[in-house]
Amino acid sequence: MTTAAHPGKRATTRETILDHAYELARRDGLEGLSIGGLASDVGMSKSGVFAHFGSREDLQLAVLDTGRRRFVTRVLLPALRQPRGLPRLRAIVANWFEWGRDHQSGCVLLSAASEYDGRDGALHDGVVRQQSGWRDELQKAIAQAVELGHLRSDTDVALLAFEIYALMLGLHHDAGLFGFDEAGRCTTAAFERLWRSWQT
Repeated sequence: MTTAAHPGKRATTRETILDHAYELARRDGLEGLSIGGLASDVGMSKSGVFAHFGSREDLQLAVLDTGRRRFVTRVLLPALRQPRGLPRLRAIVANWFEWGRDHQSGCVLLSAASEYDGRDGALHDGVVRQQSGWRDELQKAIAQAVELGHLRSDTDVALLAFEIYALMLGLHHDAGLFGFDEAGRCTTAAFERLWRSWQT
């Protein structure tokens, strides 16, 4: 029987490959991925991996999208169950903290931003879409907090989104180098000061 006769099995195999590729990319970055290395890791032939991903770039884009989906599932979706405004914004940050705790050894999304920020091509464009989409979600949550009076009416939505992102970058950076506990303590204190600076 052909692989096409078993779409469920094919999808499962693809997800297995992506799981392995994602973990490799956490350690080595998207640029560290290779079809040959991944095939060896999952116990398949190169042609078997190519059957699911037509090129190395297709594989890298799929891993980037896997990272995006996992981040949204862990960070954004649970926060949407919280009331709109500052409670939801705080929940986003709290969930992002936990993501950082679990990804001290490497975050595909952040490493990809460093790998492709100065390049042209599909991977650069994919990173920009992912990062822009997440910045839009932050700005949406901030704007709702402003509308509800949880933040000052003159809050610069784009600036606050930038500040949140900058603090989280600091958390990821210091957690990887110096450990999460101290990085988390400093970042938590910085966030409390940040919220106060934009509240009425």
